[in-house]
Amino acid sequence: MIEANLKVYRYDPQTAQEPHYDTYEVKELPDFATVLDALIKVREDIDGTLAMRCSCRSAVCGSCAFRVNGHAKLGCKTKVSTLAPDGEEICVEPMGNMKVIKDLVTEMDIFWDKLKQVKPWIETVGEPPEREYQVPAAKMVELQQPMNCIMCGACVSDCTVLEEDSKFLAPAALAKAYRVVGDPRHGKTKEWLTDLSEEGGIWDCTRCLECVEVCPKDVAPMDQIIKLREQAIEEGLTDNIGAKHVLHFTESVAHTGVLDERMLPIKAAGWGWAVKNAGIAIKATLKGKIKPLLPGSHPSVTEVQDVRRIHEELEEGKRK
Repeated sequence: MIEANLKVYRYDPQTAQEPHYDTYEVKELPDFATVLDALIKVREDIDGTLAMRCSCRSAVCGSCAFRVNGHAKLGCKTKVSTLAPDGEEICVEPMGNMKVIKDLVTEMDIFWDKLKQVKPWIETVGEPPEREYQVPAAKMVELQQPMNCIMCGACVSDCTVLEEDSKFLAPAALAKAYRVVGDPRHGKTKEWLTDLSEEGGIWDCTRCLECVEVCPKDVAPMDQIIKLREQAIEEGLTDNIGAKHVLHFTESVAHTGVLDERMLPIKAAGWGWAVKNAGIAIKATLKGKIKPLLPGSHPSVTEVQDVRRIHEELEEGKRK
């Protein structure tokens, strides 16, 4: 048997009390007990006022998602013994980027609103086929990854971009978008990608990897976002800062073997943006963070021919 020392976020909007934390010592738990098991024992045996969501207890429904020690997790999939082998305190909080209803229960409106924005359904064009369209098995294997999403909201909770920009579509919705755009039956691929390339879409992800780390089903939302970016570029949707950044990044490395950080923002965002942010560039130059914008001051690697060869081989592989 094991014990769990829990520090649990408490908040009830119907009272005048400010949000706070209560601590609980949960004893006589089985060795395989999860954080959800401990919380259920708190609610049933110690404090019946604790509010939380749970259902299947099998990592299928996604109901018991909340933050554990600062990161979103499924309570039913997170073992107490793994988190706190020596009885360390476990901090349990509601999911981030969502309004708290009570204690560990949050509104999921933002999750569903983002999902609706990407229109996660297949649309065909032209006349209906004479027989059922069969998607190649290899393609379905690839699409299985975003299909594994159980809509728990963990990736939305810990998305650092959404925390700063409410317009961002967020990882779960964009992963679902790739499920549609990546399906060969979908007939409006370029139209969808055009919408997804707008502000708040695929190019706003900063690739912090939080959504990959917290996803309990290995959907890897950031990976699906990268696939959408690649498809957008293939479709010629390059008239935006994000796509220009990728293209000029590749061009710089392919030409000199290293990234020219001085010219990248200029080529991606334009001279107007560069002039507006000249103060930052000057400070970075004085601190030695970037090289001065002088002819011949940009370095190149000795083995630049090898870098160019690798780049050509990668491009040839894409064409094949």
